[in-house]
Amino acid sequence: MTTNPKGNKVLKVKKEVGENAPVLSDQVLVTMTVRELNQHLRGLSKEEAVLLKQRRRTLKNRGYAASCRIKRVTQKEELEKQRCDLQQEVEKLARENASMRGELDALRSKYEALQSFARTVAKGPILPAKVATTSVITIVKSSSSSSSARFSTCS
Repeated sequence: MTTNPKGNKVLKVKKEVGENAPVLSDQVLVTMTVRELNQHLRGLSKEEAVLLKQRRRTLKNRGYAASCRIKRVTQKEELEKQRCDLQQEVEKLARENASMRGELDALRSKYEALQSFARTVAKGPILPAKVATTSVITIVKSSSSSSSARFSTCS
C-alpha cells in the first residue's frame, strides 16, 4: 500500500497474482518511462491510475527541487571561492602597485638629483633640453641596481 503525501488519499495496489501490477517503489516509479508507466497502469481503475500518476509527478518535482538546491549551493560555493581568489589578486596587485610607486619615487628623486648634479657641473643654469640624455642614462645605469635598470631610459 502506497500513500499520497497529503495523507487523505490512499492508493491500494493488489499484490495477488494476475489481478494488478505489483507495488511500485518510489525509485522505480520515478525512473520508469511514460510507456512503462502506462503498461503498469493497465488493469487499474481510473482513480488509481490518476493517484499513481500524481504520486509520480510529486516524486519527480521533489527530485527537481533537490537538484536545484544542490545546484544553488554548489554555485554559491564556487562564487565564494572566486570572490576569495579575486580578493587575493586585488591585494597582490595593490602590493605590487605600492612597490612600483615606491620604486618610481626613488627613481624620480634619483633623476632629480642627477639633473641637479648636471646643473652644478655645467657653467651656469642649464635648461633640461640642453642636458644630454645619454649622459644621464649612463650615470643612472652605472649607479642603479639591476632591478631598476629597466627604468633608466627616462629622458
